Amino acid sequence: MKQSKQGLHNATGQLEMTGVDLVLKEEAGHLARQLFGNNIKKCVDFTDRLLDIYTRAQGKDFLLIHSPGGWGNTYIKRCLPWERSVVEGVSTTLEQMGYSWLLVQHFRSGSGLCEWVRDMRAQARFFKVKAEILAAELRFLGSHLNNLKVILVGISQGAAFNNAVMQHLGGLETVYSVELGIFFLQKSRRVISERTLVIDGNGVIPDAMMEWNILSMFMAFCGAPFRWVKSRLKGTPIKFSHCVNAPGHEYSWKHPEVRRQIEDFLEFNFSARDKVGVDVS
Repeated sequence: MKQSKQGLHNATGQLEMTGVDLVLKEEAGHLARQLFGNNIKKCVDFTDRLLDIYTRAQGKDFLLIHSPGGWGNTYIKRCLPWERSVVEGVSTTLEQMGYSWLLVQHFRSGSGLCEWVRDMRAQARFFKVKAEILAAELRFLGSHLNNLKVILVGISQGAAFNNAVMQHLGGLETVYSVELGIFFLQKSRRVISERTLVIDGNGVIPDAMMEWNILSMFMAFCGAPFRWVKSRLKGTPIKFSHCVNAPGHEYSWKHPEVRRQIEDFLEFNFSARDKVGVDVS
């Protein structure tokens, strides 16, 4: 986390040194106040993040936004390997097609019990308020970076969150979404458009979370505390959400059906280019 904050600090510092347009800053600040009212810290964090992404996305073909599964606050390096593989697979495919891209993450919650409770409440409301925050960011970027396309990538709860964002965006045609393994309870609330790819199975075994296989889910949740304690006793602690191993709820890029559907979606929507440029944040 310290490394991420330092990177943001350096980026925003560079913005000030090079003299970012004051009108743009004021517009971002006004948007922040609309979303967060008089909460100064949240307004500053939002404005800094938005201007940071705006600066780094200039000249790029794509902005990739990863919404982590679980509680939505896991850095990409600490995500489960199969979740990382999907994000890496999307970026690699775009690279092979000749596009430049910038990868960022959107965290919908912080750490700690209180944040987890808030996230559960947000899930019950299909992320109505939290989804509007990211949607507002994307509308801002879309109005100032006309040639930038956005691909949202989310798995499990991250998939549901991204679908909620797409619903808030309505007809913003520069934003696409790749959604894998949305929970059964949230499936009825999702909306699928021509810019949305939904994958409800990994092509190997049925997803217990998708199919609402109560017995398999019960066994997975019952075994999670033991796996969590065992990881700590071994000195290799892992997040509790990573200990819930529901059968089929794994969408690795190594699964042929997962890879095929994503590659076909990207190929269908975007034509290849000759020039390759890559930027990893």
